[in-house]
Amino acid sequence: MSADDRYFYEPAKGHGLPHDPLNAIVGPRPIGWISSRNTLGQRNLAPYSFFNCFNYRPPIIGFASSGWKDSVANIVETGEFVWNLTTRSLAEKMNESSASLPAGCDEFEFAGLTPLPGSRVAADRVGESPVNFECKLTQCIQLQSAAGEKIETWLVLGEVVAVHIARHLLDENGIYQTALAEPVLRAGGPSAYYGISEALRFDLIRPDAR
Repeated sequence: MSADDRYFYEPAKGHGLPHDPLNAIVGPRPIGWISSRNTLGQRNLAPYSFFNCFNYRPPIIGFASSGWKDSVANIVETGEFVWNLTTRSLAEKMNESSASLPAGCDEFEFAGLTPLPGSRVAADRVGESPVNFECKLTQCIQLQSAAGEKIETWLVLGEVVAVHIARHLLDENGIYQTALAEPVLRAGGPSAYYGISEALRFDLIRPDAR
């Protein structure tokens, strides 16, 4: 492939395209549907498209927030949060929970979702979500550029201390069935999401395991 077959740009100088391709290239991405409480006990629920799992033992997940939003403030205050799996049947309600509501308003109530108490943290779980990770804050890191300049984005990392899984998502061998949950994944552009299906599955055995 020649250089002429490549679109090249330097992000600091702009991408020159109708929409930043970064989100579309690094994707589809799982959604960080994060629930939290502040010190007054007020609930908050918000989706974050920069989310993933970063460690097995102990299990650590994390999300990045562009701006010091209520989720970040609540988690730093209380040290606790819950990640809730977004499924196809919950996609519209997840989207509703992204609305810019006045401080103190309850996104659970606004989106028509059921709050359930956590078993190990004070933050509520989304009752309709088939998988919930209860988390304790491990780090909140303000990101910086290669030049060392602080960016108005915070990476929140938390250790998963309790897991709730709907039993129908575990097969007879106790193996979690990813596609059966119908997870929703964020993609590029202002509105693109994707689902997955068992028909798209393929298996690879790592060289060291052969």
